[in-house]
Amino acid sequence: MKKKLKIISFICILLSILVWIPNVFFQIASPLWILTFIFSIIGAVLGILAKKYILVIGNIVMFFSFFIIMFVGYYMNSSIL
Repeated sequence: MKKKLKIISFICILLSILVWIPNVFFQIASPLWILTFIFSIIGAVLGILAKKYILVIGNIVMFFSFFIIMFVGYYMNSSIL
């Protein structure tokens, strides 16, 4: 049972990364990035149940990926560079 939870939690991380691809790499304004919040919460809960905390950390990072990407984007476009 724990092996299935680990696999599903890892798949949630991959799905969270995949929904960012149209926005980040292809510059297509896609609302799919919102699914990152859903996938990452599900993955974090499954990671906790599987007691694999690296999966929990990965899913939490993906939960906050919107804010991380926004920070990086604003920093790159600022006049500080």
